[in-house]
Amino acid sequence: MAKFWLAVLTEIRNRGVADVCIAVCDGLKGLPDAITTVWPLTVVQTCLIHLLRNTFRYASRQYWDEMSRDLRPIYTAVNEAAAKEQFTEFAGKWGPRYPAIVRLWESAWSEFVPFLDYDPEIRRVICSTNAIESLNARYRRAVRARGHFPSEQAALKCLYLATRSLDPTGKGRARWVTRWKPALNAFAITFEGRITPTVI
Repeated sequence: MAKFWLAVLTEIRNRGVADVCIAVCDGLKGLPDAITTVWPLTVVQTCLIHLLRNTFRYASRQYWDEMSRDLRPIYTAVNEAAAKEQFTEFAGKWGPRYPAIVRLWESAWSEFVPFLDYDPEIRRVICSTNAIESLNARYRRAVRARGHFPSEQAALKCLYLATRSLDPTGKGRARWVTRWKPALNAFAITFEGRITPTVI
């Protein structure tokens, strides 16, 4: 699997993506290693939402609310030391009942903790891969509805129209640009010299 991801990411780099600051992954095997091979300076971050979802898969539904409250201090901690302290409490409380959950967090810890080094503005942006997954789902739906395409150009046009349908008036773009300003400022400081803002 790592070989496949390495080929995909190498092609992306060859098309002009020279640097990636942060890559958020959702647990695909081999992907983190492939990312750091292609872009050695990249910080690989696990998708927090996927980590939480996988946590609840192991737990009985009746404990979800309580467990959610106990997990919140871990991923909202000010730094790794504070998160580790909260996780120790969580493991002490839930470990005897759900050891698989504790093991899940322990194995994901090295790819979870980079998240804690960033400002709240960056944390909001990198906590999840849901936005990209939503877009991919729309692409799949659009392609499936048409069955086949006479040419590559026709397929690209279909994907372009699916993308445009997300914001047909263009007003959403301006709204998202405004929302991204605090994160962009934080990124520019955190990754100084690696980010060049473009004028929109």
